[in-house]
Amino acid sequence: MLFIGKGVAAEEDAHHGTSHWPIKKSVPLLLVATIFVAIISEFLVDAVEGARAQLGLTEVFVCVIVVAIIGNAAKHSSSLLMAMHNKTNLEVGIAIGSSIQVALFVAPLLVFASYFMGKPNDLEFTIPEIVAVVLAIGIVGQIAGDGESNWLEGAQLISVCIVLGILFYFLPEAHHVAGGARTSAH
Repeated sequence: MLFIGKGVAAEEDAHHGTSHWPIKKSVPLLLVATIFVAIISEFLVDAVEGARAQLGLTEVFVCVIVVAIIGNAAKHSSSLLMAMHNKTNLEVGIAIGSSIQVALFVAPLLVFASYFMGKPNDLEFTIPEIVAVVLAIGIVGQIAGDGESNWLEGAQLISVCIVLGILFYFLPEAHHVAGGARTSAH
């Protein structure tokens, strides 16, 4: 129902017997949910930081693999639900749409917000990180290019995720040097 006109959507709602919440109820509920998510996110960051130190994992591995899996649990569950109902095209759309949202909205917003919080951040990536992003874009383009998907393509995507996970697990911790450039520790 992504690109369905208003008349068709209303017709579908009437057919399925659903009703919409009023805005006066929806907005406060959304704000309360957002506050709870922010609080739980703080607990997550503290727990992950402690686990990272105990397990000896690099910050890049935790951010790119662990936090991405935990932080996208809702997206993963909806993707699994769509796959179980044999709606693999919708599943791929959910994953690609979420990635586009993070790349074009969330990441730049966090960079700008970091300046207001007094801890400037940037979008400076190491060579392996750039290669991983380009590789992921290329593979998703190949898989989504024909307009359909199947279990084998899903298995290929999972294997790419495993390979990238292994790469980031063994990737040395990057650190900043005097000139501001990042290098990898040996």
